Amino acid sequence: MSLISVNNLTFGYDGNYENIFENTSFEIDTDWKLGFVGRNGRGKTTFLKLLMKQYSFSGTISSSVDFDYFPFEADKELTALDAARNSIAPFALWEKKMDECILQSSEYSMEKYGEILNLYIQNDGYIINELIEKEVRKLDVEPEVLNRKFGTLSNGERTKIMLAALFLKKNNFLLIDEPTNHLDMEGRRCVADYLSQKKGYILVSHDRHFLDMTVDHILSINKTNIEVQKGNFSSWKENKNRQDNYEIAKNEKLKKEISQMETAFRRTAGWSDLVEKSKIGDHSPDRGYIGHKSAKMMKRAKAIEQRKETSIDEKKKLLKNIEKYDALKLIPQEYHRDTLINADNLSLNFGDRKILNNVSFTVRRGDRFSIKGKNGSGKSSLIKMLLSEIKSYDGTLNIGSNLNISFVPQDTSFLNGTFQDFIVTENINESIFRTLLAKLDMDSDDFSKNLNELSEGQKKKVLIAKSLSQSANIYIWDEPLNFIDIYSRIQIEELIKEYEPTMIFVEHDFTFSENIATQTIEL
Repeated sequence: MSLISVNNLTFGYDGNYENIFENTSFEIDTDWKLGFVGRNGRGKTTFLKLLMKQYSFSGTISSSVDFDYFPFEADKELTALDAARNSIAPFALWEKKMDECILQSSEYSMEKYGEILNLYIQNDGYIINELIEKEVRKLDVEPEVLNRKFGTLSNGERTKIMLAALFLKKNNFLLIDEPTNHLDMEGRRCVADYLSQKKGYILVSHDRHFLDMTVDHILSINKTNIEVQKGNFSSWKENKNRQDNYEIAKNEKLKKEISQMETAFRRTAGWSDLVEKSKIGDHSPDRGYIGHKSAKMMKRAKAIEQRKETSIDEKKKLLKNIEKYDALKLIPQEYHRDTLINADNLSLNFGDRKILNNVSFTVRRGDRFSIKGKNGSGKSSLIKMLLSEIKSYDGTLNIGSNLNISFVPQDTSFLNGTFQDFIVTENINESIFRTLLAKLDMDSDDFSKNLNELSEGQKKKVLIAKSLSQSANIYIWDEPLNFIDIYSRIQIEELIKEYEPTMIFVEHDFTFSENIATQTIEL
């Protein structure tokens, strides 16, 4: 056990008017399994890179452990085993140098050989291959996969092998940045089970169910501060909601009290003036008595004013970290028939490989189908068939005539050019589109950027906002939530539950799928 201490951390990117972190201080324990949450653009990945010393900053970050970052770059031409070995320690370099020392056979070279050998042994060099095989088995990866080129592996296999390699490193604290984006539901469960047996990491994820399975503390970047809390995501969210509701109720109470005190102050101060005026004239009663009464009323008015100022100061401390978001809107188009799509015994082959086998389903108005299956089971291929991008298959697929489809693709790499170019090319209602993005927490400054300069989460929001701005009979979304922050996921869930559009979607976020789907297509 040791501490990572952050003291007075201040950092901002060149050209930005505001700092991302301003005199931020907190401590975390290296034994914790720490979930890192916050809105897109709040600085989660930036903070991880500050820990990795990739940027200069003011303040101090002190720790007795080394940091390692997931995902890391690996040579795609190496075997997966060699890529894993290289990420753990420079075993190949050490082996080469030890061979050279033996060949030289001098007193100096043998001394050097001993130094390198000690490093090699300390890092389990003689058994590292066996340790890697054992570790990847825990992640449901067959050891034979390690003999393939790293570049030929699926994204899910790469994720698992990289995580296994990082956890085999000595004296390190892992910074795991969004590992679930390339994992199907089964893959997420497997990695969650694996991480639950480990300790010592910070995990950035927007998958609520995954966080609940993997963390015992939450580090949250709020609007005005960073806080650390014991528990998983659900307990943190429950506490956050309780605190938010308390502050909202207290704010309303203080508003009423301030209004009442303002009325009382004006009334009391007015009475004081009237009493003071009554001293003037020939028929005035005891002026000393009147002056005393006036002073007493003025003193009371000042006390009321002080109480009001105290309440105003107290009110200013509230609501600063409440994540406000406006409800999104959608205008689904009513289709003229009850049945939109009917599939009967759909099958698809790529060469000798069968992608889909006898898939049948019927989509009716109001249905929300979740397509489920492991990576490579044909989910995206089925969507391409529904979009008429794949036209050669076995079985029957009847798609309603003049069916208006709004589509969110999995890939964002095609996004380029300005927002205005995108709006014109995609024939989007600009006012609705910009309003939706603002509600999804996109900053107005982002609209001046080129689309390829946006973060992955922001790119996904662009595609979702485009889809929501379109009035369609059916919405087909392929992994729409990758990189999308938790609050935006909740917004989108609430939107779908309110407007009940007809949908077909692929999404590996367990909580989202459970909340939204009315039907399931199992592949």
